[in-house]
Amino acid sequence: MKGNAFTKWWNGFAEKHPGAAKWIREGGLFVFFSYVVTAIKALLLIFLPGMYRGMVGDAEWMWPGIPVSLFGVDFSLAIVGNDLAAGGLAFTLANLTAIFFGECINFPLQRNVTFRSHGPVGPQILAHMAATVVVFLVMNLFTCVWNPVALALISNAALRNTVQSIVTTVVTGGVAMVIIFAVDKTIFAPGWGEKAK
Repeated sequence: MKGNAFTKWWNGFAEKHPGAAKWIREGGLFVFFSYVVTAIKALLLIFLPGMYRGMVGDAEWMWPGIPVSLFGVDFSLAIVGNDLAAGGLAFTLANLTAIFFGECINFPLQRNVTFRSHGPVGPQILAHMAATVVVFLVMNLFTCVWNPVALALISNAALRNTVQSIVTTVVTGGVAMVIIFAVDKTIFAPGWGEKAK
């Protein structure tokens, strides 16, 4: 066996435990690519909200926009959209753009490199897109609750922005990774989506 000590150990481990080795490899690559794509989305969100604000102005767009009070903080509960304090329509459009662009990178990496799938790409794209929409809705619901509460509870702007970013990234990133990994593990499995012969 050629290679360094880790390569030798890994090859021995993979030979003795092929199922575990496959899960570790797929999980590691999945997390790595997810973080790379998340970093790209974060970079896009630096300038996209301002660009969209120039197009749509300071518009608030939320659905369903149900008035709620939590910890003495009043806000509108929305599955889609943001109030003005969280960026309004401009941030919603920026977020959707970043997610779409990120998934255009993420999908082929996960399909071709992580899971090495050769299944039917059309059904895989549709299933991955459906999972991405679910993740977006869950993330938006969380941030529409979290942002106003953080704004009310943390008066120091610098501290608030740091805490908001960390909590939002950990919670929404965690939800996204669990849902998307489960979906990708299923749709990229051999035989998924293929017509019975």
